[in-house]
Amino acid sequence: MAEIRLATVEQGRTKIRNVPIAVTPEGFWCCPSPVVFQKTHKAKNPLNKPKPSSPPPPKTTSQKKETTQLIEKKTASTPLRPGVASDGQRNLRSDTSGMSATNVVPERTSRHKIENPPRKVAIEFGEPGTSNMKVVLLGKQGFCVKLSVHKNVLVDNSSFFADKLLEEQSGLSCLEIDDCEDIEIYVETVGLMYCKDMKQRLIKQSVSRVLRILKVAELLGFSLCIKSCLEYLEAVPWVGEEEEEKVVSSVLRLQGEGIGVTPVLKRVSSEVSNPPKDTLSHIMDLVLKSNEERGRREMKTIVLKLLRENNSVPNYAGSADICNETIYASCRSCFNSLLSLFRQATEPEFADKSMDIKDPVVKKISLEADNLSWLLDILADRQAADEFALIWASQQELAALHTKMPIVSRYHVSCITARLFVGIGRGELLPPKEARQMLLQTWLQPLINDYSWLQHGCRSFDRKVVEEGIGRTILTLPLEDQQSILLSWLGSFLKAGDNCPNLQRAFEVWWRRTFIRPYVDAQGNLEQSDNPVTSKE
Repeated sequence: MAEIRLATVEQGRTKIRNVPIAVTPEGFWCCPSPVVFQKTHKAKNPLNKPKPSSPPPPKTTSQKKETTQLIEKKTASTPLRPGVASDGQRNLRSDTSGMSATNVVPERTSRHKIENPPRKVAIEFGEPGTSNMKVVLLGKQGFCVKLSVHKNVLVDNSSFFADKLLEEQSGLSCLEIDDCEDIEIYVETVGLMYCKDMKQRLIKQSVSRVLRILKVAELLGFSLCIKSCLEYLEAVPWVGEEEEEKVVSSVLRLQGEGIGVTPVLKRVSSEVSNPPKDTLSHIMDLVLKSNEERGRREMKTIVLKLLRENNSVPNYAGSADICNETIYASCRSCFNSLLSLFRQATEPEFADKSMDIKDPVVKKISLEADNLSWLLDILADRQAADEFALIWASQQELAALHTKMPIVSRYHVSCITARLFVGIGRGELLPPKEARQMLLQTWLQPLINDYSWLQHGCRSFDRKVVEEGIGRTILTLPLEDQQSILLSWLGSFLKAGDNCPNLQRAFEVWWRRTFIRPYVDAQGNLEQSDNPVTSKE
C-alpha cells in the first residue's frame, strides 16, 4: 500500500459522480456496483443506437406537463446525500446539486457523456452529513474515489488507519492513498466496517471476491473482516483445483502473522497422525475384496491413476518404499488365497460337488487372478515389479496344480504369466537371470496349454504383443537356454499351430546366433589376421 499523505480535495471543474445511498439495517451505506470502477472507459452502452432519420413528433402541452410532474415526483422520492464534510466542502456540494437530474433521466444523457464517463466517484458512509474525514483513493489511469467516513470507525476497525492517524496531526480531515490496485474492493472493505452482520454481506459473494476482500483487509489490519473471510472460506465449497490453490496460498500468507487459519487448512491437511501405509493398505483391501464388478473396475482405474500422479510428485521417493511394501503385502495375500483355492478345486471330491459349491470357488479364482494382474500393473508402472516376477516364478506348487484344473477355471491365471513376459520384453521390469529362467521353466508350458482360451476368452489379450514379449524374454537367456526352450516350443507349435504362441522371430534370432554368427565372427577374425596393421599414424 502506498504512503498516505495529507491532501486537500481537488479544486476545479471536474465533476464527481454521485452514488445514491442505500438504507440498510446498519444505517445509510452504499457501495457502487463494479461497473462504476471499470478501469477502461469505452463506449459500449446500448443507448448509443443511431437515431431514426425522421425527427420525433413534437410533444403536446399535456405530455410536457405529465413529464414534468413525473420528474418532480421521482426527484422528491430519491434520497440525496449531502456534500462531504472536508477541505473541499463547497466544491463537492456544488457538484452534488445536480445529482437528481443524473438519477432521474438517464435516457436523456448526452452521447458525449456516455462516451466519456466521469473518472471520479464520491461515496458517503454512515448517516448523511455526519462524516468527519475524507479518504481519497487514487487508482490507475487517473481514477479517483473520495470516501466520506468517520474517524472513530476507521480507528476502531483498522490498525493501519489508527497508526497513520496517530502519526499525523489530530485535526487531519483528509487522507490520500496513491496507486490503489483494487479500488472497488478497497471501498467495499471500508464499507464492511459499518456492517453489524458481516457474514450476511459475505455470503452473497464469490470465493474469488472474498479472497480480494481478505487481501485488502490484511493490508488495512481489519482483523474482524479477516476473521469473517476465513469463516466464509472454511464453510464454502471450493470449485476446482485452481480455486483451491488460490485459497490455500492466500490463507498460508496469513499463517506467519499469528492469525488462526488452521480451520481452513484442515480441509487440505491433517494434524492427526495417520500413517499413509495404513490408509493405503485399507484402500487396497477394500478394492481387492470387492465383488461388485463395475465399482471394482472403476476404482482400480482411479487408484492406478492416482498412484501414477504420486510418482510424478517431487520428493515422493521417501514414501515410495512404504507404498511398495503395502502393495507387496497385498500381493502375498492374493498368492496365498489363490494357492488355497487351487488346492480346494483339485481335491478328488470337489468334482462331485454341486455347482452351488463349485461356482463360488471358480469365481474367487478369477477374482484373485484379476487382483494379481492389477497389482502387477501398479508395480510395473512404479518400476518395482522385479520381486513380483521372482515370487511368481517360484510358485511351482501352483503351476503343478494348474495342470489338474479345467481350462475354463484356470486360464485367468495364465494372464499373469503373459503380463510378466510382456513387461520383461518391454524392459518394464528387469528380474535377474535366475528368475527369468525359472519363470520360463515353470509357466511357459501352462501358458501354451491355455493359449487357445486366452485368445477367445480374455478381452485384453493381445496375441502379437504377448508373443513378442515371450520371444524377447527367451532371447535374454544364455544361448544354451534359448536352444532348450525354443526346441521344446517347436514341438508344441508343430502340433498345435495357432493354438500355440508363434515364436518364429525369436527362433530366427536364435538360429542366426547359433549357426551364422560364429562363422561370420571367425571370418572376420581371419581377415584381420591376414591384414595386420603395419603402421600407426
